[in-house]
Amino acid sequence: MQFKNLNTDRTTRVEFCSDVFIQTMVILSLVAFSVETLPDLDPATINFLSWFELFSVIVFSCEYLIRLYFAKPKREYVFSVFGMIDLLAILPFFLGLALDLRSIRIVRVLRVFRILKFARYSRAIRRFHIALDIAREELILFLCVTLILIYLAAVGIYYCENEAQPKVFGSVFHCLWWAISTLSTVGYGDIYPITVGGKIFTFIILLIGLGFISVPAGLVASALAKARQIEDAENASGTTPNKHE
Repeated sequence: MQFKNLNTDRTTRVEFCSDVFIQTMVILSLVAFSVETLPDLDPATINFLSWFELFSVIVFSCEYLIRLYFAKPKREYVFSVFGMIDLLAILPFFLGLALDLRSIRIVRVLRVFRILKFARYSRAIRRFHIALDIAREELILFLCVTLILIYLAAVGIYYCENEAQPKVFGSVFHCLWWAISTLSTVGYGDIYPITVGGKIFTFIILLIGLGFISVPAGLVASALAKARQIEDAENASGTTPNKHE
């Protein structure tokens, strides 16, 4: 019994150290990515950053392969959220080796996705992921209704303002930006109505936007409460989420 507890403690310590090491590597790789954007870096610094990036890719690649090896079934891990994040952490490097030099700059931007690896080690983020899964259908419905409202708002302002401002509100496509900024209650002020009908229509869209923008917040808040209940129930039953997923 003592030997079993000792072995479990060692396993726990190894997992803890590996988690801390991976999180540290994520932070350092993001810092290195930011340093690379500084102008007039000396060749020694550029060379060091290149070698550090290679080391980071080796570490993250080993982590990905180890998780893939122990995952059962493997297909479930590969196509899971965390599996995709782990793949995105190393994919830019290998794509950079295969693509034209002119494309490497674009591919390197994908390295910022490494920050998403923190989601595996944060209970709050995992809870948020569960909440999004719970409210998925409602959020999809909200997105569809939002797109419909944006289109209707663009059509409405087009017929209100096209004759008065043909250059600004030249078509429904030109009006989509106004519809998005108005319905979201941002209102940048770069384009605005000048007719009475346009102003009244804008007022109506703003009122709809004020009430509509709070819908996803309520959905997510309710789902988070349910996710917390699910997490408490799992902790009470002694089950823990699989970190390889």
